[in-house]
Amino acid sequence: MEFPCTKCGKCCSNVNLSPITSYLDRGDGTCEHFDDNTKHCNIYENRPEICRIELQFNKYYKERFSWNEFIAINLEVCEKLPEK
Repeated sequence: MEFPCTKCGKCCSNVNLSPITSYLDRGDGTCEHFDDNTKHCNIYENRPEICRIELQFNKYYKERFSWNEFIAINLEVCEKLPEK
């Protein structure tokens, strides 16, 4: 099962909220690789490791959570991110 991303862009528009992603901030809290018009990543195939949900799960979280639990946690965070 793939991560059910809705491509809303909220995670990419709030990179300033985490010290892990803040280096991607273009100055307004949004990732420097995010296209505001299309709501897509301009470097999707080469995006940073932190932006790869499945990779993050397998590398850091699979011993602590099931995939479904991990998805639920991530979706909960998505819901709490502000719209821009």
